[in-house]
Amino acid sequence: MKIVIKLETILVLYLLAILWSCKSHYALVSSDRGKYSIDSQVPVDSSIVKTYWPYKEQMDAKMNQVIGHCAKELTKSYDLPETLLGNFFSDAVLAEGKKIDPSIDFAIPSTKGGMRNSLPKGDIHLSNVFELMPFENEMVVLKLKGSDVEELLNFIARSGGQPVAGLRMTIESQKPVNPLINGQSFDKNRTYLILTSDYVANGGDHVGGFKDPLERRSLGLKIRDALINYIKTTTDAGKDINAELDGRITKI
Repeated sequence: MKIVIKLETILVLYLLAILWSCKSHYALVSSDRGKYSIDSQVPVDSSIVKTYWPYKEQMDAKMNQVIGHCAKELTKSYDLPETLLGNFFSDAVLAEGKKIDPSIDFAIPSTKGGMRNSLPKGDIHLSNVFELMPFENEMVVLKLKGSDVEELLNFIARSGGQPVAGLRMTIESQKPVNPLINGQSFDKNRTYLILTSDYVANGGDHVGGFKDPLERRSLGLKIRDALINYIKTTTDAGKDINAELDGRITKI
């Protein structure tokens, strides 16, 4: 019996020692760092290559998948009120969003700066979509008062146009003129459902109008996945990816 008690006592003391040690805070007292240049003079480390090569092969196989075909290069621009890339991007995301919520009024799924790369003419590889939209942004729908939508329209006009779908307007002296939403004149007295990304909804790129939404819902779909779905669906229908400058946003 005495032996058992001694063992229990030792065990308790051991556990207390461990708990006490868990409360200790470690601090860096010294370090030894170096800077190493990597160029053609550095010999290949075969062990490193051997480690990452299987992952590279798997990644290349996935990213090189052809998921569609682009009829022409879809380019981006910071200067134009609308672009081929912006129109494709917005139309694709709105189309996929409406599959989930048909009541969405219009979309501004990204700003010009959020679209990172043009889509080349020819085969569209999965990697092209990741280069275009490398972020993990989710699609969200915000219910906005008319006054907040007006602030959003002012932002679009003030910034010289942004990628949008379901919205048409003219910009004059950095002000929106005759905005049409779903073909209807903008009504400041009603509410609207706007599709955008969680980044933009959270205040990214200083987009106006999203600060105090009446409602906010996530659609459970990433912007990039919406683009991939749209390209695959269009391809399955036997069509190429294409876009036109249709005058949805003009400047005078």
